[in-house]
Amino acid sequence: MRLAAVFTLVLSCGCFVSSRAFEPRRRLVAPDTQHVIGNGASTHHRRPLAMPLPLAHPEDGGFQTGFVAFGDSYSAGIGTGFDGKEDDCRHGLGAHGELIRADLAASQGGPNATAFQFLSCTGATTQEIISGGPDSQVDAFDASLPVDFALLSVGGNDLGFFAVMNACVFRFYNFYSGTCEAALADTAAQIESDEFEERLRVAVSEILDAVRWEKRPWFFITVTGYARFFDDATDACDDMSFGVWWNGPKLKKELRSRMNAMVLTVNAKIRKTVDGINARFTRDKLVFVDYDGKFDGHRFCEEGVAEPDYGRADTWFFLVGGQDNARNNGTQPSHASDLDTILPPNSVLVDPSSCLEPAQRSGDWGELALCYMAMSKARDPSLQLATRGDLGAENSMWYVPTYYGKTFHPRSRGHEAIRDTIYEVWRGLE
Repeated sequence: MRLAAVFTLVLSCGCFVSSRAFEPRRRLVAPDTQHVIGNGASTHHRRPLAMPLPLAHPEDGGFQTGFVAFGDSYSAGIGTGFDGKEDDCRHGLGAHGELIRADLAASQGGPNATAFQFLSCTGATTQEIISGGPDSQVDAFDASLPVDFALLSVGGNDLGFFAVMNACVFRFYNFYSGTCEAALADTAAQIESDEFEERLRVAVSEILDAVRWEKRPWFFITVTGYARFFDDATDACDDMSFGVWWNGPKLKKELRSRMNAMVLTVNAKIRKTVDGINARFTRDKLVFVDYDGKFDGHRFCEEGVAEPDYGRADTWFFLVGGQDNARNNGTQPSHASDLDTILPPNSVLVDPSSCLEPAQRSGDWGELALCYMAMSKARDPSLQLATRGDLGAENSMWYVPTYYGKTFHPRSRGHEAIRDTIYEVWRGLE
């Protein structure tokens, strides 16, 4: 099916819901192959599922359309709910790719009309997208299925977002987290270098080759950026903190401004790379979607908000341990929550003597946060958690990785805004 026809189905089906409206989302179908992260060998095996979601039945005549999502946790939708068990890639039912799949399915009369290969994985860098590695998303892609377009979100893990969050905001490793200045400088140096740009070019080239774009001239890739985390115009947030330990770093205006500038610079880097790749083709193969403006009024430290505000549904990023803000009128399934799931005492994820190397290898923010906290507590048993919101009792700090890893990621309404912006950009391509 030509891409224009796919876009027409999505944009004219009546299933498009503005992120600023308050209608409920339709029920999303979760894969039945998901499993809980545990303490065994599978804990760090992060290869994405190659299976389309959901499977077609032969009597249905096969899929009418299809697409694939590549990338990191911002694409995977970490924290936005799951039915049954959460998989190792932290796929969420509220991810913008899932919302687009649901809209396509609704426009075609049922879920079996659309093949969705959900290959995005929490912790992924460009290295996990390109072929040859044990967790390669390109290698997991099934080119025999219909594929009309791809979604791609990548860059934050390559360029050191977590290191900045740890050193400047949360201090999971307490005094040993390094300085905020050093973390920001390291990210700036990585942004300035050509390495990420080159790896992104390789990843895109391999995606195009894998889908055999010469036989699908309508195919192209929708690349999404990131959104600034803070309102950096107000001084009212200067004495507030997201630190996980007592007396954590303050959210000073200068810090918020510098972290916002980091996000904008990353977006500019991705946009420049997209433009450079497109210049090699007679027709553009990529489009960059900048959804940052949609988050205005929905960031941390908005005017009149006392952070951390766990009850504010209009904040579109997760706090540590914060609830999702999915719309629900009773028609959605009750999504499983990570808030009441505590790791067993012998979990390898919180073994201070051995957790760091596998956590670094996975790139999962939650696993890194847990390991750093365990190491901090081992080095200084007198450390006290910040007593606020969902960070409270000393005996309940070892939650599953998603509890910590989803922080600073879009909540469900943020993913709605990302989907909406993608649709707006697609309309401009018609």
